[in-house]
Amino acid sequence: MEQDAIRRYVVDRFAGVNISIASQESGAPELAWGDTFFIYDPDGNLPANRQFPFATIVTKDYGDFDSASNLNRPSVFRLNIGVGKETFSKLFGLQAAPGTPSGVVDGAFDFAELDRLLPHPIYGRNHWVCVLNPSDATFESLKPLLAEAYEIAVGRLSKARPAG
Repeated sequence: MEQDAIRRYVVDRFAGVNISIASQESGAPELAWGDTFFIYDPDGNLPANRQFPFATIVTKDYGDFDSASNLNRPSVFRLNIGVGKETFSKLFGLQAAPGTPSGVVDGAFDFAELDRLLPHPIYGRNHWVCVLNPSDATFESLKPLLAEAYEIAVGRLSKARPAG
C-alpha cells in the first residue's frame, strides 16, 4: 500500500483530521521533512503544543534515537498508530514496559521486517504499534486500530475542552 492511499483513507474515514506533512515551509525540523502526522483538530485551530498525532507515517531513521526499523532503505516507510493499553496488551502481551537503555522495546522483534504488525521500537511503551510498508491485506487489519487511535484522540480533545 502506498503512503498516499493511507492518507486518503484517513481523511475519507475520519472527520476533523488534519494531515500535516512536515516540510521546510511548515517550519518542521529538517529531520522530519516528508513525515506525515494525523492530528484530530476539527476546528483547525489547535495550538502547535496541543497537536498530538494519533498516527504517523515516518520515512527515515532519526539517528541513533530511532533506527531499529532501518527506514533509510529505498521506499521503506513506517505507519505508526497509537492504540489503547488493552489493545496493545492483547496484541503483544506485557511488552509495553520501558525500553532497553537504547530506547528500543524489549522483545524478540525484528523491527526492520516489512508488512508485520509490531510494537513501535521506541514508543511501544506508550502503546504505539507500527507496520513497515503494509500490504493491502495488512492495512485492512489495521483499520480497527486506526479507528481506535482516532477515538482516543477525539476523547482526549473532548476532555481538554470545556463543555458549552
